[in-house]
Amino acid sequence: MAKKYVYFFGNGKADGRSDMKNLLGGKGANLAEMTNLGIPVPPGFTITTEVCTLYYKNNRKYPRELKKQVEEALARIEKIMGKKFGDPDNPLLVSVRSGARTSMPGMMETVLNVGLTTKTIPGLIKQTNNERFVYDAYRRLLMMYSDVVMEKAAGIETEDGHGIREKLEQAMDRLKEEKGYKNDTDLTVDDLKKLCKEFKVIIKKTLKKEFPDDPHEQLWGAISAVFQSWMGKRAISYRKIEKIPEDWGTAVNIQAMVFGNTGDDSATGVAFTRNPATGEDVFFGEWLPNAQGEDVVAGIRTPNPVNNAGKTADTKHLPSLEEAMPKVYKQLYTIQRKLEKHYKSITRICRISNSQSKTEGSGCSRQGLASVTVRLP
Repeated sequence: MAKKYVYFFGNGKADGRSDMKNLLGGKGANLAEMTNLGIPVPPGFTITTEVCTLYYKNNRKYPRELKKQVEEALARIEKIMGKKFGDPDNPLLVSVRSGARTSMPGMMETVLNVGLTTKTIPGLIKQTNNERFVYDAYRRLLMMYSDVVMEKAAGIETEDGHGIREKLEQAMDRLKEEKGYKNDTDLTVDDLKKLCKEFKVIIKKTLKKEFPDDPHEQLWGAISAVFQSWMGKRAISYRKIEKIPEDWGTAVNIQAMVFGNTGDDSATGVAFTRNPATGEDVFFGEWLPNAQGEDVVAGIRTPNPVNNAGKTADTKHLPSLEEAMPKVYKQLYTIQRKLEKHYKSITRICRISNSQSKTEGSGCSRQGLASVTVRLP
């Protein structure tokens, strides 16, 4: 019997449990636990830490059985979501995230919106009737993938010392300045189309390689980038400081995308079951409308408090999730109480995004919470 390298979770059932962190990483183990608890977690699968160890032992080659197991797990996501990865008419997009057995904040890599290509873009536009959202998701994929996979994972150092992410951000800032925009959300669909074309030219010129237009090439490129980030400079330095063994490896978590950037009635955020700084038993968090997860921590926009109790002098003028989307907030509040009761510990709820379909996160729209992913801090 072939060794099991892929653990599935979705539709209320999971192969793993919270006590399997050594094999599934902290994130993968808790994704499985939340799924079994009946929390609305986007379906997905975890590639085990053992694969990471084997990857480095075997000259960066995967076990023979892995490809088939990934394809089978992907097919299970497709069945649950009613979409197909790479399908031009009804495309499924996924996120690819790292997940070591112990938290390594900022050390590992993430890629969102994987599977978006020139062939799947028209299908997603037709499916959502939201062209601006699709091109916003595409420009985000171009930025993340070129940075994480094509530059960092490939070990490329640009000739002028300016990384691809910096160059793409500069191009976007130039366009915003030219148009007199304050926020990324001010960019129109035509602006985003123009930006995506410019991004591809910059990527090819800087990295001497075309951005991949095949969904499966994107997926495996992102998976490999996560494993390669385990041996990246930042991760190695962090492991030395924290005395984390090199042979622990990292897991990879692939999940159906949940979108928080479909408009002002969708959102993304991060929340804790109580105040993480003081331990006070008050639901605490931040959120942004019409955004994806990275926006909350990037400092580009000031995030809104998740509830009125969390408002400060700096955020008192911003609407809380409790005020803007009371139905969603009520659902999220119920989930966070259930989580703290189960774990008997402060719990981090990652990514509050849209009912149509983050990933490691919850999707919400004014109509209701779609999905949520949680991990311990």
